[in-house]
Amino acid sequence: MEKTEFYSYIFKRKSIRNYDLTPIDDVTLKEISEYLNSLKPIYDDIKTELKIVSHDHVKRRMMKEAPHYIAVFSEVKKGYLTNIGYMLQQADLFLSANGFGSCWQGIPAPTSELLNSSSLEFIIFIAFGKPKDPGSLHRTSISEFKRKPLGEITDITGADELLEVARIAPSATNSQPWFFTGNKGIIHAYSVKPGFIKRFMVKKYIPIDVGIAICHLKIAAEHFGKKAEIVFDKTAKMNNHKGHEYIASLKME
Repeated sequence: MEKTEFYSYIFKRKSIRNYDLTPIDDVTLKEISEYLNSLKPIYDDIKTELKIVSHDHVKRRMMKEAPHYIAVFSEVKKGYLTNIGYMLQQADLFLSANGFGSCWQGIPAPTSELLNSSSLEFIIFIAFGKPKDPGSLHRTSISEFKRKPLGEITDITGADELLEVARIAPSATNSQPWFFTGNKGIIHAYSVKPGFIKRFMVKKYIPIDVGIAICHLKIAAEHFGKKAEIVFDKTAKMNNHKGHEYIASLKME
């Protein structure tokens, strides 16, 4: 399996919900597990644990079955959910680049046995496997993405080639809860503060979603030959846009 350049797969990947339930062979699962252990975090000081498990350890709650799941656990510290989004989107793209479908799944719950297998907090599952229809793995056109136009998620001009990858990033209920300000040299990422109803439905997933978008931004910046670093800008934090909360910035040279 290849740790390929992921940029092109940002425009192809999609959430797969119907799987061939044939288990993936042990050698390939070991390679996937090894890749999961190499994922780069935003925060080096937050402990995480990723386990590949079968459907027997997942209470699917009416979600369709997959042959395998990545169970994600984390230490609960400031920024931990954004950190998980950033890390796991690398896995999502890795699976897509190597012929496997995947889907973030916030509805299923771990069995008590799985929950007790880690001292860290359970966060989320990613289902994965071969798609039931092999021809459904990738999108054939960017028009298949149902997303907000760039003008609704950013006020930056002249950086469309970078921001487009954030625009098409996956998010819970396709809510796209992000906004970006700054310039070509530094992009500040903000999350939307949820309203009363959404606070109960998707509050947990908003920082995960922004982590996914930041992952896409960094991949794009590096694709275009930029040196990119995730930083925390005190000025950007103080200048929160109305209805938004500062998360992090991508500094580029």
